[in-house]
Amino acid sequence: MIQFSLKCDRDHRFDSWFQSSEAFEKLQGASMITCAICGSAHVDKAPMAPRVQTSRGDDAAPGSNPLQTEAAQLQAEQAMAEMRRKVEATADYVGKDFARQAREIHDGAKPGRAIYGEARPEEARALLEDGVPVLPLPFTPRRKTN
Repeated sequence: MIQFSLKCDRDHRFDSWFQSSEAFEKLQGASMITCAICGSAHVDKAPMAPRVQTSRGDDAAPGSNPLQTEAAQLQAEQAMAEMRRKVEATADYVGKDFARQAREIHDGAKPGRAIYGEARPEEARALLEDGVPVLPLPFTPRRKTN
């Protein structure tokens, strides 16, 4: 496994793991890698020092403190879990009907309420271009998790 820092054409940066450098190239060539922030399919490697996970598990970068990294990761996971709880408690899940319902609420055709769901990148882009205030959530709906 290898971790790459990636950057989209809108200058969003994010990290992702791949089986190999060749696997990244194949997925990128098929436009199957999209920006985790905006959904753009124009993604390239950002300048970085790649992290490689070996079978021995010694994937820490030289000079890094694994305990600090683990603590930061745990803190981020806890923050995302709390965000998920708040979204699920205060908004209605509308699934793949999200784009249509968000547009209807924005246009006043339906009463206003907090919703969350799923949209294809082109649907989300169209909503944003039309001034509908939407943003990606950093988690997968529970209905899509194992």
